[in-house]
Amino acid sequence: MVATQKAMDALKQIGLNLYERKLWVSLLSRGTSTAGELSSLAKVPHSRTYDVLETLSEKGFVIVQNAKPLKYVAIDPSEAFERAKKKIRTDADGMADRISEFQKSPVIKELSKIFKDGMSLVEPGEMIGSLKGRHAMHGQLETMFKNAKLDVSIMTTSSGLNELHSNHADILRKAAARGVNIRIAASHSKDSAKAHEELSKFAEIKNVGKAGIGRFAIVDGNHVVFSLTDDKKTHPTQDLSFWAQSSHAAKETLGPMFDAMWKGL
Repeated sequence: MVATQKAMDALKQIGLNLYERKLWVSLLSRGTSTAGELSSLAKVPHSRTYDVLETLSEKGFVIVQNAKPLKYVAIDPSEAFERAKKKIRTDADGMADRISEFQKSPVIKELSKIFKDGMSLVEPGEMIGSLKGRHAMHGQLETMFKNAKLDVSIMTTSSGLNELHSNHADILRKAAARGVNIRIAASHSKDSAKAHEELSKFAEIKNVGKAGIGRFAIVDGNHVVFSLTDDKKTHPTQDLSFWAQSSHAAKETLGPMFDAMWKGL
C-alpha cells in the first residue's frame, strides 16, 4: 500500500526528510526488509539508504536486525511516534543542560566581548533582517521586550493578542515592573477575552475594532518588528516579518502611525 501525499506531508511536518519518509513507509509496507530491497522499493539512492536507515533507527522508527545482510524491522507507527517523542525530549533536555553550563563558563564573557566589539563596527543601516516563521518573530520580540527600558507599543490582531499573552505575558509583566510603559492596540474578540483581561493588569490596552493596521511592535523608539503577512491566512511556519534597529522607522514612521491610532481610540 502506498501512502497518500497527505500522510507524507504530515511526516514532513514532524521532521522526517524525503528519504526518511520514503524508506520508512516502504518498510511499513513490508514489515522487514534489507537496505537493497528498500532502496529499490522507495527509489532512494543505494549510497544513501544505509545512512538514512541508521538515522531512522536512532530516532526510534526502525529496529536493526543483526543479520547478513543487515535487515530492518518496522515498528508500529503509534509506538514509533512515542519513541521519537521520548528521544526528542531527552535530547532537548540534555542540550538545554549543556547550554546552561556553557552560560556559566568564562567562555560566555569572551564571546560577549567579541560581539560588542563587532557591533561597534556595524553601520546603523545594517541592523535589519527578515524573520521567517512566527517562532522567529516571537524570538525577536522576546529579546526586545527583555531589554526594554522606556516603552513598548504593540499593534496586533485578536489572535495576535492571544499569542502575545501565551508567549510574552511574564516578560512584559517584568518589564512593566521595571517602569516600562506598555501600550497594546488590538482587535478584540470573545476568543481573546482572557488574554485581554490578563494583559490589562500591567499594560494599557485599547480595542482597535476593524481599524487595525497589521501587527508590529516598537520598543524604546529604536527597535521595530513588523509583520508582512496576514496571520489569519498564513500558516505560522510561513509567517514573514522584518526586524530593524532604526530610530527613524520607530520615531518617524511606525511611531506616529501608532500614536495617531491610539489617540483616535
